[in-house]
Amino acid sequence: MIRDQLKDKDYFDKWLKFERQSINDSLEQIQQPSKNRSYRPQYVYEVVHDYRHLLLMDYSRGEVISKLAQYFPPLLATWEEAERLGKDIWTEQQQYRRHAWAVNLDHYIICFWLIGMALSLEIPDDQWQRLLILIGNEGEDELLDRIIASREPSRKIGSKLCHPKPYQRLLDAINAPKDKQAEKLKSFITKWYPELNRPPKNGMSEMTAMYARPYWYKYHTLEGGYFGFWCIEAVAVVKAFGLDDSLCLGHPNYPGDLLRPNGPSTHPERVEPVANDLVAKKEKTDETLKKNLHHFWSKIFNKIKPKI
Repeated sequence: MIRDQLKDKDYFDKWLKFERQSINDSLEQIQQPSKNRSYRPQYVYEVVHDYRHLLLMDYSRGEVISKLAQYFPPLLATWEEAERLGKDIWTEQQQYRRHAWAVNLDHYIICFWLIGMALSLEIPDDQWQRLLILIGNEGEDELLDRIIASREPSRKIGSKLCHPKPYQRLLDAINAPKDKQAEKLKSFITKWYPELNRPPKNGMSEMTAMYARPYWYKYHTLEGGYFGFWCIEAVAVVKAFGLDDSLCLGHPNYPGDLLRPNGPSTHPERVEPVANDLVAKKEKTDETLKKNLHHFWSKIFNKIKPKI
């Protein structure tokens, strides 16, 4: 069953195939001698994005939840290789801009998503430890550190939020009395996508996000690239702290199936137009066009016909 409400089966079939081929081509290219050593770490890191997009696209397409964990081993291995290559290429400032949650909103969200999926898919401990090393930033963000600490109790907890908008609402849901948590969680999910459309800031500083909004924010308007707009951050909190997510089920941005691997699906069934409906719509359009043309030519004829 298609879980996403914006794209249909044909879309995901087409772009899942494309994404898999893109990964295969990139992996083959990586095996070849480098023609641009300075770009090689970034080229390898782009494959990490591809694996993550593939995982999310497969969720959108309706893949069995238990099969999604298959993407973690190659994703982690590729990310580790990118970091190994980048160690001698990226400057200290470049490393900071790439990895620091406080200045890189995209990286913060990516780490949040991977932690949320790792928790919900219950990846093995060795993969979990490798993931924690890659994301780093221990003690930098109260919300994400607390979520990580639900499985890694020794994690140092930050004292602030790197990105209060929109994540203060999610932290408020965790801190709320138990009888208020469900409503606050729903409020966060409702505001999540709109509040990520943050206005651009003038100038840059160490505490300014690199981009005003996530790179994927308008991917649904492109042909290809879109993998779903899933608020995995909310799933991470529900998994970590046992919040009631009943008010969120069925919301187009809430991937509730990640927490219910044995079903039934939490997503409403997508209503696809049937062939008869498409034919009827075309016939109605043709009839309207015919009437409009008849009316147009009647007016022209009445203007030019000679008077008797």
